[in-house]
Amino acid sequence: MTQEVALDTVIRQRIRGLRLARGWSLDALAARCYLSPSTLSRIETGHRRIALDQLVPIARALGTTLDQLVEATEDEDVVIRPEPDVSEGLTTWLLSSERALHGITVAKMRITPAHATDQLRVHPGREWFTVLSGTARLRLGERVILVKPGQAAEFSTMEPHSIGAHEGPVEILTIFDHDGDHAHRRGDSEVLRP
Repeated sequence: MTQEVALDTVIRQRIRGLRLARGWSLDALAARCYLSPSTLSRIETGHRRIALDQLVPIARALGTTLDQLVEATEDEDVVIRPEPDVSEGLTTWLLSSERALHGITVAKMRITPAHATDQLRVHPGREWFTVLSGTARLRLGERVILVKPGQAAEFSTMEPHSIGAHEGPVEILTIFDHDGDHAHRRGDSEVLRP
């Protein structure tokens, strides 16, 4: 029963938080979801029981889904303690959990000149990275682009590409979509030899 009460409180906080984040008054949200402002006020303050037939139009009006609005909060640890995955010239730390960010993988990578970058990869999707330290050597087809600390790169991964270190180690923070995660971390993409 306590879990139900806690979830009920979270749902109420989400409704109020989303409404305020949009800068809407109770009247503005009420007009969008066809409920009275007093009903919304009682829902937000816990003076009225929340009914499913009220949550659907509220979620729609707030630009979210019913699933997101009623998603249970979990007590699991929110701190990610990445373990390094080491291969020749490349160390990767996963900074997102397996089910996080809708198929997006966030990773920190340390690349040294020992990491072979002569193999260009191609796979569906897009890739983004920013350089934390050192200089990254990004190969996109025939082009070589040097990306320095504080700079970022974003590109289509349908173009043959590789990321390496230029004149010393480089550390990057990267975001892969689902296809990029499989290609770079699991080696499932097509490797093109120059």
